[in-house]
Amino acid sequence: MKAIWKTLCAAAMVAMTAIPGYAADKTIKMGTLSWEDLTPITGVTKKVLEDKGYTVEVTSFSEWGIAYAALAKGDIQLLTSQTDYAAHDYWDKNKRRLEKISPVSHGLYQAIAVPDYVGITSIEQLNDNADKFGGKIIGIEPGSGLMRDAAEAVKEYDLKPQLVEGSTAAMTAALKSAVDRKEWIAVTVWQPSWMMQKFNLRFLDDPKGVFPPPQTYYWIGEKGFSEANPEAREILASVYLPLSDITAINSEVSDGKTMDQAVADWIAAHEDLISRWENIKQ
Repeated sequence: MKAIWKTLCAAAMVAMTAIPGYAADKTIKMGTLSWEDLTPITGVTKKVLEDKGYTVEVTSFSEWGIAYAALAKGDIQLLTSQTDYAAHDYWDKNKRRLEKISPVSHGLYQAIAVPDYVGITSIEQLNDNADKFGGKIIGIEPGSGLMRDAAEAVKEYDLKPQLVEGSTAAMTAALKSAVDRKEWIAVTVWQPSWMMQKFNLRFLDDPKGVFPPPQTYYWIGEKGFSEANPEAREILASVYLPLSDITAINSEVSDGKTMDQAVADWIAAHEDLISRWENIKQ
């Protein structure tokens, strides 16, 4: 009798999962890094998924290593990353347990930059002007791909200025202070960034090609995500955020809005586009 009862219960559960509208788990655990290029992508995609009935839980990480470890272990299911260059080492280490889902933006470029009033145009000229820069290149978080590439540039060009690790906030404050005083400063920065326009920065030429070419942002997931979540995969594949829109969102944040407000305003201004993204096969 017990065996028959178990069989009937199992059959009932199968039947329930086949009924349209049965409460299947539609929770997605999404990771992000709290950087100004990744946060808008995460926010916009979260909204599109939520419009299709998903509950999206977002976890923020401080650097690639921790984020990739969480994804590989299954603590999160999705993450946006530049797998070809900025985070290639982490991708290569974990790729057996991950999958690349779809591109979501393109054009990231990151290198050493200076304000437009600084009278040099190439990384090679940093040594001859090291004193004018206070013997420093002001960097950001040590776990970033940009800092890894900047460290390689210091080595390849045998640079005298010291690459200073810190944070994006500290670099931005130092940059603003220098620009206000028209002092020479060299920083590690990226495009898209509101700082490029706000402070009239230009990238220094890189004749040795140390810094990677423009990079693509991909949604990556734990292995098997697309097969297990075909509808969510279709939604992710429909979302594409140009760099100009990412920059516009961050410009509003720099002018005083919260990131949530800026993302919400962008979504409100692009309702037709988002409805097209959401027009997927059910």
